[in-house]
Amino acid sequence: MVTISSAQDCKSILLGEIVDFHDNTPLADAIVQVTGKNLSTRSDKSGKFNFKTLCNGIIELEISHPHCKTQFVSITIYGDTYQKISLEHHLEELDEVKVIGDGNKNTNSSQEEKLTQNDLEKFSGRSLGDALKNITGVSSLNTGANIVKPVIQGLNGSRVLILNNNVRMQDMEWGDEHAPNIDINANQDISVIKGSAALEYGGDAIGGVIVLNPLPIVRTDSLFGKTQINLFSNGGGGNLTTSLVKSHASGFYLKAQGSFKYLGDLEAPDYVLSNTGLREKALSINMGKRDFKQGWETYYSFFDSEIAILRASHIGSVDDLIFAINNTEPSIINDFTYNIINPKQEVTHHLAKFNYYKRFKASGKLNLQYDYQRNNRLEYDIRRGDNADRASLDLLLQTHTVSPTFEFDAKKDFHLKFGTLARFQNNFADPTTKVKRLIPDYDKFDFGLFAIGEHKLNDRWEIDGGMRYDFSKINAKKFYSTSRWEERNYNQDFQELIIEDLGTQLLANPVFDYHNISATAGFQYVFAENQTVRMNYALARRAPNPAELFSDGLHHSAARFELGDLRIKSEVSSKISASYEFKNSEVGITFAPYLNAINDFIVLEPSGVETTIRGAFPVSTYRQTNAQIIGVDIGIFKNWTSSIMTDHRFSWVQGSDTSLDLPLINIPATNINNSISYDVEDWHNLVIGLNSQYIFKQNRTLEDIFIFSPLEGREVLVPFNSSPAAYHIMGIDFSAQFSLMNENDLAVGLGITNLLNTNYRDYLNRQRYFADDLGRNVNLRIIYKY
Repeated sequence: MVTISSAQDCKSILLGEIVDFHDNTPLADAIVQVTGKNLSTRSDKSGKFNFKTLCNGIIELEISHPHCKTQFVSITIYGDTYQKISLEHHLEELDEVKVIGDGNKNTNSSQEEKLTQNDLEKFSGRSLGDALKNITGVSSLNTGANIVKPVIQGLNGSRVLILNNNVRMQDMEWGDEHAPNIDINANQDISVIKGSAALEYGGDAIGGVIVLNPLPIVRTDSLFGKTQINLFSNGGGGNLTTSLVKSHASGFYLKAQGSFKYLGDLEAPDYVLSNTGLREKALSINMGKRDFKQGWETYYSFFDSEIAILRASHIGSVDDLIFAINNTEPSIINDFTYNIINPKQEVTHHLAKFNYYKRFKASGKLNLQYDYQRNNRLEYDIRRGDNADRASLDLLLQTHTVSPTFEFDAKKDFHLKFGTLARFQNNFADPTTKVKRLIPDYDKFDFGLFAIGEHKLNDRWEIDGGMRYDFSKINAKKFYSTSRWEERNYNQDFQELIIEDLGTQLLANPVFDYHNISATAGFQYVFAENQTVRMNYALARRAPNPAELFSDGLHHSAARFELGDLRIKSEVSSKISASYEFKNSEVGITFAPYLNAINDFIVLEPSGVETTIRGAFPVSTYRQTNAQIIGVDIGIFKNWTSSIMTDHRFSWVQGSDTSLDLPLINIPATNINNSISYDVEDWHNLVIGLNSQYIFKQNRTLEDIFIFSPLEGREVLVPFNSSPAAYHIMGIDFSAQFSLMNENDLAVGLGITNLLNTNYRDYLNRQRYFADDLGRNVNLRIIYKY
């Protein structure tokens, strides 16, 4: 559009300057055209251009530049005119779909690894914890096969932070048998940061951070989706997951994803694991508009699971408990069924998020986020009479979080990000269970401040670091039996907390404040082609969680008594980690040692047996000590030919109670994983893979304990702490691609785990006391992309 003035005075000059909106640097070689007229030019190296002999009036310029969105700018010409024009030069980040395994890292100096797309598809029908075990240094703490908690370099639970679509999960992660309430199929970009270097996400991630994100939506008019079906021989069921994405060139997008899983009783090599079925439903909806200057996103996810707990793990008497642990088979073995009976757990989790961001010229990006989570956990024990179908534990946890951040990224080689966090959390323990509440009602307030930065000194050196302050206040109301209160000597240290004395019961109001400062510093040095060294120091402080403070009763789905301690204070971790990495197209080597010294480390250890009207249960007690965790992760891959590749992973970790000179409980045993794959690209991209996993015996365990047997009338040694024998299991996998409507739109895979149907028990499986682990499992997967 060109509007010519009536005087036709065409002697005006337009001097223009084109700069990057992001960092205000000049953009050379931008093409500038006056629409409707045969006038065009290019910007010089300083970003400047000019047009002479223009008429006064309104003209429209069309400006284009590589990696920029073409802009149309209207300018009023009245005499000589100057106009500065900003282009969205980094717009490519809106269209980038990161390749899994090669995407941007969340930290430069700390150890971080990503799952591959093949891993995600292979584990689509299994849990997040199962998939993460493909990463060196990551293992799992299991309660059977369906409850899997990630363990990073020897640490788990509240020490491992899980970030789901930039929302920190709040789902009672303190329980050993509380698996993450996440559908692995909702995210395609999954990485593990080993250690607390990622301060943006929290200063208490002593073990590490698991970051899960969906892939960014491409700015184009498109409709696409994916459906995957998994069938399993072990459990006689499977799962279905599907997703659909509608995107627009304007940046608006809508994505919906859903999954359903159904399994019956699982099986060990020689018998059925009675009452180990699973029902799982998940849904996520993501809608937003992404533009370079500003954008918004709404996200909602729903996760619902019903998980059966091995029937043989719930015992009626002390002698039954002794017999079950010392026996080679479960005390209860029934025929296969899809029915789920008590004991079991039912968990629902709702997550809602709203996010808004805005960029500022030559400055950075402001991000505002609010999220809400609602987690309801029901645990069903074996009860009789009118209470047979009533939950023994009913916890409702609601969390509100506001987290604004600002990132200065105008300078190419220097980024600074700072932010704050405010969180309110309420836990309600429903008293209608008619069972003493394990965790009390409480309100929790969190406030945090952080600043992190990274600076690229040159092509070889890059440094990063940061600090974080966290304040936590917990205000609880809890009933204690008078005998337990005195047994724990609380009457001497916390008598001022009593607000009501009911004789045999005391109502206490503990209110605790925690102030924690965390910090990290590290570097990355590229000292030769394809060779990188990283080193990081991280200071992390973690306030105790409600279970560590207040547990006082039977944890039903864990099948044990747990006793917290009001005296527990914050853990303080000092971790040094380093890594050497060499990688080219033929071979890759990673060597990553670490040392983590933790003062006031909180441990939960077996301490005896307690008998109730519901049966006999082991007792575990929380205590604090000083600890040291040392280990190394090693990974090697080799492409022998264009078709044959081998991959080798080794992890060793040792945990010690340095105060008492004892081993730490639940530290993973040394393990070696080897795999070889053969790729027949000319025949439907056929890939054949064989893998081998050897788990050593964990020899560093605590001494077993003696329990009085009423039947024998004497103390009997029970192997609560002993580790099972070493074991070796193998697996095989086939995958191929076919073309139906589009090229390679159909993928078919067949995997077999525990190929030789080996009998084994894993030290980190809490049901090792009662039964063998899973036998052979054949998995057929069908993936269709449309």
